Amino acid sequence: MTEDSSHGCCSPARTGARSPSVPSPVPPARSGGQGRGADDGMVTIPAGSFLMGTDDPEGFRADGEGPVREVKVSGFRMDAHAVDNERFARFVAETGYVTEAERFGWSYVFAGFLPAALRRGAPRPDGTPWWCGVEGAAWSAPEGPGSGLVGRGDHPVVHVSWNDALAYCRWAGARLPTEAEWEYAARGGLEQRRYPWGDELTPDDEHRCNIWQGRFPTRNTAEDGYAATAPVDAFAPQGYGLYNMAGNVWEWCADWWTTEHPARRRSDPRGPASGSAKVMKGGSYLCHRSYCNRYRVAARTRNTPDSTTGNLGFRCVRDL
Repeated sequence: MTEDSSHGCCSPARTGARSPSVPSPVPPARSGGQGRGADDGMVTIPAGSFLMGTDDPEGFRADGEGPVREVKVSGFRMDAHAVDNERFARFVAETGYVTEAERFGWSYVFAGFLPAALRRGAPRPDGTPWWCGVEGAAWSAPEGPGSGLVGRGDHPVVHVSWNDALAYCRWAGARLPTEAEWEYAARGGLEQRRYPWGDELTPDDEHRCNIWQGRFPTRNTAEDGYAATAPVDAFAPQGYGLYNMAGNVWEWCADWWTTEHPARRRSDPRGPASGSAKVMKGGSYLCHRSYCNRYRVAARTRNTPDSTTGNLGFRCVRDL
């Protein structure tokens, strides 16, 4: 089992890059959504038990993917797809909410998407030079100054922190999924399969998710049809009717990060009571088997709650 745990290649943390003055605490979104926006397109995930985690030799032991353990999950409802730009724009318009990337004044963007003028001199995290800290990059300007959302209304909103996602969920009368809920839902009723649709990445040579093809980070052939984000309902849904539970964008979960998992059967686990990083699941359009094979269902990574990148979004859940 590989020992690689290079989380920064997946989604770098804001901490330790460059340190602008920290903004005041994120203000709560003004009420007014009354649940609008979260309930549209939700699907019911039935209660049940499943085997969480993996002992897959392709996995990352240091990430705490194992051991495999039995977990019971209560029924809930989940967005069929990640929150898209149109829905997030409605939230911002109704509440006046300002995201953390906007308040900090910058966010991480994949270097290959940037013109030379923006790449030059942009701060880059140690060991992951394909990420650039770009002034002005935010949810409405995904590649920084000069970029926008034309033609991307149905793409997942990105450059949203865990705190931003939580604010949206509160406005929408919803919440973020626990890691157990997310993984249970992503499996779509399949037991211990590598991907939401089975064990083969491209069954019958058909692409089922938006990830990197080619040689990372210099050449992306985009054989799946997308070099960056894809529409939130791209590709076929899995068994529960959920879209893009592998690839496209990482998705925030409610849980604080831990690599310690009790082997006993558990019901609706919610992770530690505190911590320094939140769980992320699903992988993104930048994931490639050669360095970040984390688009598997059991794969996981983490980031600080204030971190934002161009490959990180979220979806909501509601209790039944």
